[in-house]
Order: sequence, then C-alpha cells, then structure tokens
Amino acid sequence: MAHFAQLDDNNIVTQVIVIGNDDTCDHTGKEVESIGVAFCKKLLGSDTRWKQTSYNGSIRVRYAGLGFKYDESLDAFLEPQPFNSWTINIKTASWEAPVTQPTLTSEQEAAGSYYTWDEDKYQADNTKGWVLQTGT
Repeated sequence: MAHFAQLDDNNIVTQVIVIGNDDTCDHTGKEVESIGVAFCKKLLGSDTRWKQTSYNGSIRVRYAGLGFKYDESLDAFLEPQPFNSWTINIKTASWEAPVTQPTLTSEQEAAGSYYTWDEDKYQADNTKGWVLQTGT
C-alpha cells in the first residue's frame, strides 16, 4: 500500500489516502511517485496536488498528518508549529524551542515529572519557558 497526502494552495495537508502498490508502479514493478500522483488525480481531480508519504518516515521525514505542511525546500512534512517562538531545525525538519529543555534529575524521572512549554513565560522573559510538572 502507498500513502499520498493531498495539499492545498498553501501546502497544507488536507487528506491522506491509501492506494494499491499496483497503482504506483511502472512496467518493471518499480514504485514511481509520479505514477501514484497521476492515479490520485484521476480519482480526485486533475487540479489536486499530491505528495507521497510513508508510515515509517522513509519518505519526506515523517508521515503526513492532517494540518501538516509540506516544506518544498526541506522536502519534508512539518508538524503544525506548536508555539509562535519555536523555529524549524533545517537538519531535522523538527520544531525546536528557543530555550533548551532542562534535563530531569533521576529523582524527577522516578516521580514521573516532566517539562512543558509555557509561551507566556517565554514572552515575559526570553531566558525561560520550560515549566516542571510534577508526576502523579
């Protein structure tokens, strides 16, 4: 099975469909993205836009989800930006906080504690942003 993401005019994923491998292969049995795209267009309209994706992240960094954005320069699907202050790491195609997340101590880990991002805290003081949440 092959997975294809439909993109809107802003490269936002609007749906992901699954098609048979036979609908993506050339005469030698080799999978070719353009053949899969042509099949998707035949199914859902010649004016639609498609990019192939994969569950295991072997194509375009990660599996495309609804609302993800396809970045042409990175040839990657990006998750929605989690916070306004976060920026994309072009090497990993992942969003990163402007402040490095602190490392939990072994006691904090054992207690089930974790860090969450607080955008308001960061906006008030751009040296802060991570908040320790205590475990249950």
